[in-house]
Formats: sequence, C-alpha cells, structure tokens
Amino acid sequence: MAKIDVHAHFLPPFYSEACRDFGHAKPDGMPTLPEWSASEHLGFMQANGITKSILSISSPGVHIKNTDDAFNRSLARDCNDYASELCSLYPEKFGFWASLPLPDLMGTIEEIDRVVNTLDDAVGFCVSTNHHGIYLGDSAFDKVMEKLNAVQATVFIHPTSPCIRHNHTKLQQDGQASSDSVRSTLHPLPQFPNPMLEFMFETTRSVINLLHSGTVTEYPDIVFVVPHAGAVLPPILARFSAFSAAVCPPQLRGVDLSIDALKLALQKRFYFDLAGAPFPDQLAGLLNVVQPYTLLYGSDYPFTPAEGVSILSRLMERGLRDMFPGNDEAIDAILFGNAERLLQRKMTVR
Repeated sequence: MAKIDVHAHFLPPFYSEACRDFGHAKPDGMPTLPEWSASEHLGFMQANGITKSILSISSPGVHIKNTDDAFNRSLARDCNDYASELCSLYPEKFGFWASLPLPDLMGTIEEIDRVVNTLDDAVGFCVSTNHHGIYLGDSAFDKVMEKLNAVQATVFIHPTSPCIRHNHTKLQQDGQASSDSVRSTLHPLPQFPNPMLEFMFETTRSVINLLHSGTVTEYPDIVFVVPHAGAVLPPILARFSAFSAAVCPPQLRGVDLSIDALKLALQKRFYFDLAGAPFPDQLAGLLNVVQPYTLLYGSDYPFTPAEGVSILSRLMERGLRDMFPGNDEAIDAILFGNAERLLQRKMTVR
C-alpha cells in the first residue's frame, strides 16, 4: 500500500561530523549515529512502498554547540539548504521539516522568515520537546510561537532527552539563555537508550505543557504533528484534566482543560504519526481520544533501520486491517491520504 512518511530523518555529512565533534556521537544513549545517504533512502522508500518522505533532523537538533549561537544558526541554515537542494533534485520524493536553532530566539525568528520566504520545499518546522530544558509551551518561546502562528505553520514535534533547568533559566532580551544557568540532560535508566522510554514521556510532557500553558489556544493557526502515536498522552489525559481543575488551573484565561475540550483540541489542532510499535494497544488508546483522520504513517528511518521498518510496516498493515476490517478507505487515509491533505497547508509569507 502506498505511504507518505512524515517521520523520516536525514543526516548530512557535516551534521554527523558536528554531532561527533560536540558530544553527540551516541545521541540520547543510542549506540551510534546511523549512516545515511539520499540514494540509500530512495532505495528504502521503494522497498517499502513509500512515495514521499518528509525529512527532518532528529535529536539532538541543531543547537548543539552551547554558547555559540553563530555556529548553531549556521548549522540550521546549512541543514535546511541541504534539504531544500535534495527536494529540488527529487521533488516528488522529498519534502522537509525545517530545523530551528532554539532556544536562540532571534536566530530562530530570522530562520523562520528565511525559510518561509526562500525555501518552498519546507512543509513546516521541526522543534524538539525541549531545548536545553526549556519546554514547548514555556512563555520564553512566546515570540517564536507568535511567528509560527503568523505564517500558519505546521510544526512537527520530535522528542529529545529530558533536561532539567536549575536556577529557573530565563532567556535574556536578546534571546539567549542566561550564562549562570545549569542544565542537566537526564538518562534515568542508563541501561536503556532514552528513545526507548524517555522519548515517550518527553513527548507527553511537551504536549501537556502546550495545552496547559494556553499556547494551543493563543496561537490557533499552528497545527502540530505528534510522533509515536501520541506517546503516553491518552491514558493520562483524564488525570491531567482533573489535576488542572483541582490543583493547577491554567494561567491564561479562556483555556478549557475539561476532558471534552482537550479531546476536541487534539482532534482539531494535532496529527499523530504511527512511528514505532503502536499496535495493538497503544493505537487503540489513542483512538479513544482522536479520530482516524488525524493519523499519519511514520517510519523513523534511519534511526529505525530498514529491516526494522519493514517488520513494523507489516505489523502496522496487519494491525490496521484488524482495527478497520474491510475498510480499505480508512487504511489508505492513514497511510497516505491524511498526510496528503495535511501537506496541502501552505505557510504564509508575511
């Protein structure tokens, strides 16, 4: 069955080199950085029935050299230009989520403008669940969210390692993190790479903060794509709603965190890719919260190797047939049609 892959990664040689140079040769506790090339990616797509891949830079993102925002801005530009050139060579095969050098506010806003005005192949932007301990939904990122809202961006959220901020790190007026802050990247169970467990909790933490902070309400023209079938959000959604009512109400007026309002927001403003192993139980839980039209195919290649993707794809197709018996239209929408509709959203030049 034909697929559009919204969760696929690329690693230009200069990016892999930068990761190795600045302490990310084994990102997030993984054994190594995967090898990647455009030709191998195209072969992988053909073998797995993927008609188009939307590429992104995975964790740790592009802000990898602390205290050197000039370097990080340049790395973001280089990655985005590389992806755009690749899309120009293979316009039917590739699109990309543009990288942003968060938490550098000024550099991020400049890169949003540059991408929207000059890189037509970008279908939206990729952000991490946290950027040096500043999580999505933090008021420190309001100017960035305002800009993303202004251009009607689709924002792909990708997990990274959890990070604790000490001394309540704030961003200075120039958009840089204060130099006296200390950040600790966590590996709570070091015998496991963070993508196994912590990425799921990171994604959930980030989406919860976007909802609770009022970011989703305040910036209605942003659409979010959440990876890994919503992570562990569905089973704790009612708990989050109840705690918000009883213990920690939202600070922004007009934010409704009732369970019905949360489900409505997730159905109207969010899509969910199915990268990983969401069958049978995880997807069943997600479908208690959202409708099938919000579901998208994702491979997570090459961080999930080609052989693993093939196995998971077979499990996915079997799981979808069990979940939607005799409903080929629904299955085709999840694998292809929903993404095709989402990718018709165009960012606005302002």
